[in-house]
Amino acid sequence: MRNMQGLISFVETALGGSFTAAAAKLGVTPAAVGKNVMRLEQELGVRLFNRTTRRLRLTAEGEAFFAEAGDALRRLDEAVDTIRGAAVEPAGRVRISSGISFGRRFVLPLLPRLAQRYPRLHVELSLDNRMVDLVAEGYDIAVRGGVMNDSSLVVRRICDLQSVLVASPAYLRKHGVPATPADLASHRLLGLRFVSGEVAPWRFRKPSGRGFFDWDPPAQVWTSDPDSFVELAAAGEGICQAALLHAAPLLRAGQLRLVLHGQYDPGQRQMVLCYPHRQLLSKRVRVVADALWEGLSAQPDLGLEPKAIPRAWCAEAG
Repeated sequence: MRNMQGLISFVETALGGSFTAAAAKLGVTPAAVGKNVMRLEQELGVRLFNRTTRRLRLTAEGEAFFAEAGDALRRLDEAVDTIRGAAVEPAGRVRISSGISFGRRFVLPLLPRLAQRYPRLHVELSLDNRMVDLVAEGYDIAVRGGVMNDSSLVVRRICDLQSVLVASPAYLRKHGVPATPADLASHRLLGLRFVSGEVAPWRFRKPSGRGFFDWDPPAQVWTSDPDSFVELAAAGEGICQAALLHAAPLLRAGQLRLVLHGQYDPGQRQMVLCYPHRQLLSKRVRVVADALWEGLSAQPDLGLEPKAIPRAWCAEAG
């Protein structure tokens, strides 16, 4: 294969979805990427992309070629890394995106040791509760909760992201412990509304034990920051939905109690570490991704499961 520039430009364009995204990765102009891809198409005698004014889409031939070409470049990159890996020290900037609460508590403490281990690395952590576009915004790694549907990303599971309902002992003494979801209507509720405007519903198991139902809390106070509500609940301001991993320290300290445990459904979301699926993944990104995954997977609170929660953490209706 003589046209390596065209091959690499094609693979990066297929991964990034545009000539602009590929150009940002390769350090050239979008026009140069477009010319490289066009020369490759001429050499192969097939059209690899269908082009419109707004987007590119792989043709059937392009999809087949991408599967083979991407794998070939990945193997070539791994072969080079095997030869040079021991002698090349990771260097350069690595940009990480994480949610605010999770990033502060779990990701940020891992970075000083990482920097000490690789002194030529410069690690930058951006804390933001919105879902970022890694390729378009120039991030190398993201730590996110939810369900990841982007097939262009490598996704590594850290833990299940299970939620619970919590309130302070003082609040429950004053207002009573709800025995059923219907009892929540007479309580002060704290609601989570995402930056997109979407409300996070509370999900409960049906009394029959078969299936679930979602309930939008008629909250008087809303926020887009889950950690803020955990603090408000601990201060006796009401009942809130919280990630178990965020509530665990306050449950352990006796500042919060679980409400309707056993009736509330913990959900099926996961906390994941993800990065662009690129065959030319640099060593600087690879070592940071590996270190983050290992460090996060070792955190005890990230392995908690509702079925293993101590009985002392649960509030019981009188």
